[in-house]
Amino acid sequence: MPTYNKLVRDKIPQIIEESGKKYTSEILNDHDYIKYLKLKSYEELDEYCASQSNEEAVEELADLLEVIHALATHHGFSMEEVEEVRKEKANKRGGFQEKIFLVEVEDGKQDES
Repeated sequence: MPTYNKLVRDKIPQIIEESGKKYTSEILNDHDYIKYLKLKSYEELDEYCASQSNEEAVEELADLLEVIHALATHHGFSMEEVEEVRKEKANKRGGFQEKIFLVEVEDGKQDES
């Protein structure tokens, strides 16, 4: 029997059961829940980075967004509040649409040696 030891979507146990398989699961406490949500965010981001097509990419982005929804809720925020913060930051600092890659910044100090 494979061992997973990872956070899964809420309907996964039902899907496993309907396939005729048996499983073991547990409900996490808040401390472990946030720990495994954070790990899940890395897992989903890695899967996005490994995607080979636009179709795979959108699937993985949707998974990543689901994790972001759960993280926002855990921290007491709605996605509307997260979006508002995103917009404020975009207004102040911009987004990533212009594909700017910063190479270096001169600090302006003169060498006194």
